[in-house]
Amino acid sequence: MHTIATYQYETLQVSATDDILTVTINRPEKKNAMSFKVVEELIAVAGRISKDKTIRAVILNGAEGTFCAGIDLGDLNHPKNQVFALWELIKPWQSSFQRVCLVWRDVPVPVIAVLEGYCIGAGLQLALACDIRISHPDCKLAIMEAKWGLVPDMGLTQSGFGVVRADILKELAMTARIVSAEQGKELGLVSHCSETPLEQAQQLAAEFAERSPDAVLASKRVINAMFEQSATTLYIEKVWQLKMMFGRNRKLALRKAKQASTVFGKRQFR
Repeated sequence: MHTIATYQYETLQVSATDDILTVTINRPEKKNAMSFKVVEELIAVAGRISKDKTIRAVILNGAEGTFCAGIDLGDLNHPKNQVFALWELIKPWQSSFQRVCLVWRDVPVPVIAVLEGYCIGAGLQLALACDIRISHPDCKLAIMEAKWGLVPDMGLTQSGFGVVRADILKELAMTARIVSAEQGKELGLVSHCSETPLEQAQQLAAEFAERSPDAVLASKRVINAMFEQSATTLYIEKVWQLKMMFGRNRKLALRKAKQASTVFGKRQFR
C-alpha cells in the first residue's frame, strides 16, 4: 500500500488500488462542505502525491453521493477563524483557498474529479482545477458566490481559463444559477456524464496508467502551459473579495437570500 494511504486524516479518506489513488472528501453530514480542515488536508495530501513517483493517477470525489456543497459557511464565519480568513485575503501571495484548488493542476499526475449530488461554489472551483470531470447526470453545479454578495476567489481565474468560455463563466458567476450536469457538459464545466461516474473514472485512470508516466506528465504540463495566467489574476480575486466583504451591498445580499423582496443599493465600486 502507498504510504500516502496510511496517513490518518480527519476529513479525508485516502485509498490506493494498484498505482491509482482515490481521495474522498469525507464530511457527508455537511454534504462535504469545505471546512478549513478540508483545505488543510487536501493541500497536504496533494503535496505527498507530488513526491510519490509511483502514483499514476488520482481520483477526487466526495463521500455518500455528494462531491462538495461549497465552503463551510459556519466554519468561515466562526469568530475564531476570522483573523485567519482575513490574512489569507490580504497576504500578497496565493491564499490557502486558492491553493486548495490550484494545487491539483500542479501535481505531476492526471486528476479526475467524480461529481455527484452537489458541486457548487468552492466545490465547482475545485473540480475545474482537476484535469477531467466525470459527473453523474443528476449532479447540480453552480458558481454560487454572487448569492452571498461575494465573488469567486478560489483560483477561478486560473482554473476556468481554457476550460470554460469567458461569457459562460461570467453568466454563471453573475447569476449564481444552478445547472444540471447535462447543461454543464454543454457549457464545458463537465467532461463526461455517466450513470456510474466512479467506475468510468477508474477505467480512465487505468487507461492513463497504461502509458508512460513521463509522457502523461508532459502532456499535462504542456497543455496547461497553453492557458497559463499571471499570478496577478489571483491577487485581483482577493482584492475584489475584500471589497465585497466590506461593501454596503454584502449585507443586503445575505438578507435577500432569505427575503427575496430585499432591494440592493446603488453600485458602490467602479
